[in-house]
Amino acid sequence: MDSSKHNPSRPLPLSQRLAQIIAETAGERLSFTDLAAQLHSRAWGGLLFIFAAINTIPLPPGTNVFFAMPLVIVAAQMAFGRASPWFPARIDRRGVTRDELQRLVDKIGWLEARIERIFKPRLARLTGPAATRLISIACLVLALAAAIPIPAVHVAPAGTIVLFALALIYRDGALVILGAVATVASFALVSVTLGAAAWAVVALWHQLVGLRAGLGLP
Repeated sequence: MDSSKHNPSRPLPLSQRLAQIIAETAGERLSFTDLAAQLHSRAWGGLLFIFAAINTIPLPPGTNVFFAMPLVIVAAQMAFGRASPWFPARIDRRGVTRDELQRLVDKIGWLEARIERIFKPRLARLTGPAATRLISIACLVLALAAAIPIPAVHVAPAGTIVLFALALIYRDGALVILGAVATVASFALVSVTLGAAAWAVVALWHQLVGLRAGLGLP
């Protein structure tokens, strides 16, 4: 979709705004603070989307913790009502490279071009200030769930945050409702997964205890 023909009454698709940021960035790396500033009024939703989208990809065990931390930081600041995002210096300096942003644009651009017309400002109260605070609290809890170091557990919570992020970007209350349903489903899935993991640990422990007793070990 040509951004020059974009309807000014609708928000510019995130992939197009990111493409503009890539084109306007002189260096090879952009701090998270600079990225937030260039996302303008959609900084919170845009950052949530970027970090959550990365976490929806199956990752090697344990690495999801690293990628979930920016999500926790952003969601926590939203919950406490900060006017603009802040990042610890070390994380901020790491930021994101132009290549990383370009890969994200390549991944989401084709999908966004197909579904962007579905998103529109509606049910305004569900993306208003009070609702946004509740969304941020939900995203914080989901981000903590996404940081659990168990393979694949992070995918469902991160996918739910993507829905909430799109709701904030496009001011679409229908997506908030969908995100609320997905939140319940995500917590149910995480609970079942954690329960299964705990059961497996207990079963393994009993097997080890039985093995030690069979060998006559103390």
